[in-house]
Amino acid sequence: MQIIAARPPERGEVRAETLIEIATLYYYEDVTQETLSQRFSMSRAKISRLLRRAREEGLVEIRVHQPASVGVELEREFIRRFGITRLLVSVDHRDADAQRSAVARMVGGHLEKSLVNGSIVAVGMGRNVAAVADALAMPPRAGVTFVCAIGGSLRAGENMNPDHICRRLAARFGGESETLYAPALVTNADLRAELYRNDTVKLTLDRARRADMALIGIGDLSEDSNMVRMGWFSPQEIAEARLSGTIGDTMGYDFIDIHGRPANTGMQGRVIGLSREDLNRIPDVIAIASENTKAPAILGALRTGAINTLATSFTNVHTILRLDEATQPPP
Repeated sequence: MQIIAARPPERGEVRAETLIEIATLYYYEDVTQETLSQRFSMSRAKISRLLRRAREEGLVEIRVHQPASVGVELEREFIRRFGITRLLVSVDHRDADAQRSAVARMVGGHLEKSLVNGSIVAVGMGRNVAAVADALAMPPRAGVTFVCAIGGSLRAGENMNPDHICRRLAARFGGESETLYAPALVTNADLRAELYRNDTVKLTLDRARRADMALIGIGDLSEDSNMVRMGWFSPQEIAEARLSGTIGDTMGYDFIDIHGRPANTGMQGRVIGLSREDLNRIPDVIAIASENTKAPAILGALRTGAINTLATSFTNVHTILRLDEATQPPP
């Protein structure tokens, strides 16, 4: 065993013990900054900087808990309007990464409660799906298999590729992962059909179709979306899709309009993965969308009827309800 001595503070630097003491007095005992300034012989400005430093270094974690009744009422409304089974809703964060992590933790908790030995989870791609693997902090659970529900892409990067997400999820659960040995995107529908006939691809997709759960993302065709960053489709194709009424996608490629209908765009039919019909057969399809720009796409995805569990933010939830009322077809 090796014991490493703590780094001695530099001249004028406040010790960690003092920083913790100040934070404890301020947050737990309601000691004012003025009183702390006098007690520790520091200016109020320095006390304020130290409290901010305590938060930045993770010594202090501030959480805002939404009343449970609010979440229950929203969930009931979403069940009534969209026929989903459950709503997982997170408080809002200004930082996009913090928001993504907060939503992912809720999904991780749902997985922990729901998965049992022998469960199969079909896994999509993207930052929100990947965040679930990073958010899990639970004891290993043997017998859970995570299967790629879409092919891979070098441009996606290691963290967002379904294969790597499956491996990380399997490592967290002590289970297994299965790779879909196919590219995510092909040049035309004929090549896609040929790959679907490949025995190796067919075997993995058949396993994914028998999943008990599916983890999928929702895209919004924004400039920051996965398909734009990966260069799957040209800016002209994206612009034409928007003009034709395409509002977003599920699974990264099933393009839809605001009413949840398949979008009329040439971008359809070029990605190897589960179809909407496949998702309809999976008992619990968990759609994850943390970004507050995605409310219209989430609404379209909800209207497909393929989603059982929605995980998102309070801002998105309230925006979706308003959009739903504003975009109802005339009687």
